[in-house]
Amino acid sequence: MAVPTFRQMRTFLAVVESGGVSSAARLLNLTQPAASQQLRELERCLRVRLLDRAGGRSIPTAAGAALLEPARRAQAAIEDAMAVATAHRAGETGRVRLGTGATACIHLLPAVLATAKQRMPGLEVTVATGNSGTIIRQVELGELDVGLVTLPVAASRALSVTRLMSEPLVALIPEAMANPGETIGAAQLASLPLILYDPGGSTRALIDGWFRRAGVTPGPAMQLDSVESIKVLVGGGLGASIVPRMSLTHPVAHTIVRRLRPGLTRHLALALRREKVIDRGMRVVTEALRAVARD
Repeated sequence: MAVPTFRQMRTFLAVVESGGVSSAARLLNLTQPAASQQLRELERCLRVRLLDRAGGRSIPTAAGAALLEPARRAQAAIEDAMAVATAHRAGETGRVRLGTGATACIHLLPAVLATAKQRMPGLEVTVATGNSGTIIRQVELGELDVGLVTLPVAASRALSVTRLMSEPLVALIPEAMANPGETIGAAQLASLPLILYDPGGSTRALIDGWFRRAGVTPGPAMQLDSVESIKVLVGGGLGASIVPRMSLTHPVAHTIVRRLRPGLTRHLALALRREKVIDRGMRVVTEALRAVARD
């Protein structure tokens, strides 16, 4: 089924607004025959007469008058589409869908987003939180543009994974349970009530591995998916935990921080699809992430 084209609609509007085919052709930088051809094709497509002649002017028929408003809306929509495309082409605007864990979202991303917004005010960054496995799958499926994930992640030919930063994990202990000294080992920590991350996430897997290498199998009193909730419960004296150091930007009341013995570090990485087009918005976000990681 034939449908009207933007050129036909534009010519029709120009004829109505200027009063004639010749004047419309001049406005549109067309020859008169070309403008007349556009009008004939539009009437043939719609199977209705759109223009009459009266007093030397072209005036719309009843059908033509009814078409004016839809044609103007169509022209405005095309102009909007062209403006949007121009803004994206010029790098003035864009969208990046970023996935990360809750800890990095709270303690790392605010500075990243502020820097990105300053460099590119028209950039829209949407953030989804979840464990690294979920984020990796969403990046692979194209539901996210980039993921900030905890290593290791399953190898994938579809993804490019680049280490971004390393971060120590530390013990957070209620003051009443804290041991003397600046470090704490797995056996000492396992003797306390433990409040750990939910199983299944990459950070919890690192923590379980640390205990396992020491020959210890802890039985957590609580398992939560929120580091902020864990901090509140530790501060309330309900148990000790192992958390990323970045989550302790501000002191947690009534707690003591101890380094782990031996030390435990997690590595954060950027995951992108290999075929992903790196536009200006992606460059701005990834460069801001790298800058914060270096600080």
